[in-house]
Amino acid sequence: MRFLSKLSILLIVALTVFLGACSSNTESTQASVPTKVPAVQESAEDGMLPKVNPLEVTGDVISAGSSTVYPLAEKMAERFEDEGYSGKITIDSIGSSAGFERFCKAGETDVSNASRPIKEAESEACESIGRYPIEFRIGTDALAVTVSQENDFIDNATLEELALIFGEAVTWSDVNPAWPDEEILRFIPGTDSGTFDYFVEEVFDKNKEPILSASNTQLSEDDNVLVQGVMGSPYAIGFFGYAYYAENADVLKVLSIEGVEPTKETVDRTEYPLARPIFLYSDATIMQSKPQVAAYINFFLTYVNEEIGEVGYFPAPVEDLDAAKQAWLDAME
Repeated sequence: MRFLSKLSILLIVALTVFLGACSSNTESTQASVPTKVPAVQESAEDGMLPKVNPLEVTGDVISAGSSTVYPLAEKMAERFEDEGYSGKITIDSIGSSAGFERFCKAGETDVSNASRPIKEAESEACESIGRYPIEFRIGTDALAVTVSQENDFIDNATLEELALIFGEAVTWSDVNPAWPDEEILRFIPGTDSGTFDYFVEEVFDKNKEPILSASNTQLSEDDNVLVQGVMGSPYAIGFFGYAYYAENADVLKVLSIEGVEPTKETVDRTEYPLARPIFLYSDATIMQSKPQVAAYINFFLTYVNEEIGEVGYFPAPVEDLDAAKQAWLDAME
């Protein structure tokens, strides 16, 4: 009996040690498994962002920048609010450069809307105030060169002709003798506009002087002012984001460029010479400290392709939109 008692005690001790080791190993394994990273990794792999419930989002979002991005941002903000978001999204249409000024120098905005990539000097200005801009590609604009529906002499222009039309030519006949001997009336975006920067880069090889010294030229950061100017005369011409043409197609005519009409197909095939990406910019610290900003950008990237066609722009390539979603995930890790 004494032997059995000792044996029983030894068995109990061994079992206790074994169970304790198992428990310790389990705790160690559980402690080494991160609780959030796998979910984020899974989201990144399948291209999905965490679902946003607008009813649960509070706080305001302040954005400013491109007049081209403005109608799309306005559309997405309206949908966010329609689905239950109770905060306020401010969207100021002041041009891409002015938007970066507010975001990178004044530090007044949470999101910067842009119709061109951020410049190195603007990124450096951001970093000087502790902001590190993150780029989110949200779509594609086919920059529209338009004339009045009353214009019956031009349907297409080459890039070389555009340089004359918006530069040194005074009359239409200076560009093409078959065109009227009438002065060209020009309506173009202001110099704070990303559309202006893009056009100068593509048509004038980054040289602003010819377009800024051209006669009969009116500049405005308000694309609706440009639309009104172009539709006011058969000898007027202007350029702006495609959405503003689409909204006024009954009174405006869009030109083909180098023989290519701006359409979804020519944009997708990168055939239209003046197709360009459009963006949102923000910062990881802003997104993490203001959940409403992260939620807004998430919602934007998730549903933009359902709204962008109605606004008058074209979806970004799938890989670029996926890269934007991955940038959101990286910012929120």
